[in-house]
Amino acid sequence: MAKYEDELDGVLVALADPTRRHVVSRLGRGPASVSELANPLSISLPSFMKHVRTLESCGLIRTRKSGRVRTCVLNRDRLALLDDWLGEQRRVWEARTDRLERFVTHDPAARPAVQPDARPDAQGKET
Repeated sequence: MAKYEDELDGVLVALADPTRRHVVSRLGRGPASVSELANPLSISLPSFMKHVRTLESCGLIRTRKSGRVRTCVLNRDRLALLDDWLGEQRRVWEARTDRLERFVTHDPAARPAVQPDARPDAQGKET
């Protein structure tokens, strides 16, 4: 479980940055060179390479070098880790909202009995 959490933390940290999310989104359409990925961004190549290394270290992308060109490829299997976690969270919250719905609309026996407010009469005694 700890390894799963560490891996998930790495993916979430990597996706917390808009530049890295842009890269992942672009790579969803297919492989691209580092230059192609960095070109539309107003960022220096050395700074952009830090983002590439972050994505690579958490396993979201793989890179391969052919001559002077480094090509990045999205590791879709790694996204499954995030999808599994989100599915788990979705099930937890759906179960909670289902219970809330049953509580509010279908099961009056599950509701606590509401006691009328005790109010003092003119002599200060509770009625």
